[in-house]
Amino acid sequence: PRVTLGDRVAIGARVTLFPGVFVGDDSVIGDDSTLYPNVVIREGCTLGARVIVHSGTVIGSDGFGYVQQGGRHHKIPQLGGVVIEDDVELGANVTVDRATFGQTRIKQGTKIDNLVQVAHNVTVGEHNILVAQVGIAGSTTLGQYVMVGGQAALADHLQIGDHVMIAAKSGVTRNLEGNQIVSGAPVMPHATFLKALAV
Repeated sequence: PRVTLGDRVAIGARVTLFPGVFVGDDSVIGDDSTLYPNVVIREGCTLGARVIVHSGTVIGSDGFGYVQQGGRHHKIPQLGGVVIEDDVELGANVTVDRATFGQTRIKQGTKIDNLVQVAHNVTVGEHNILVAQVGIAGSTTLGQYVMVGGQAALADHLQIGDHVMIAAKSGVTRNLEGNQIVSGAPVMPHATFLKALAV
């Protein structure tokens, strides 16, 4: 009941759309995917195979882009899309913003908890784990097998290497090389954070 499909939508085989799902024009849903009640897929978005999207999640809302002129905020058109690759799971009330140009992308095998914000032009690498209330600002790129703890925040235009672990409540304001554990705000190597905490 109350499922809405826009024009030129393509739905794969064995897809389940629960009540209240909205899929906008020119969007694609891959085989064996499941969209739980009240999921919104805006126009021009692509979901791969075996994608699971939990209730209240919005994929393809406008990126948060404004320019200030004459004391007012003027909206920058958000003309890109979103690509969610195969075997991704998005929790409840996740928001994945469309790109200004090009694509916001969540790569295969990534699992995202409830209440996570993925901003415009972000790339989340393969097999990441993003825990609840993580916020990733625009144009940041995460490598493969990155783990981000709850309520951690990542600034815009950053590069996060493969196999990085970011502790809960961390504030990431600089690029991070791969294969390290970091924590704190501003973020620092985890061992240094523990020493600072003890002091």
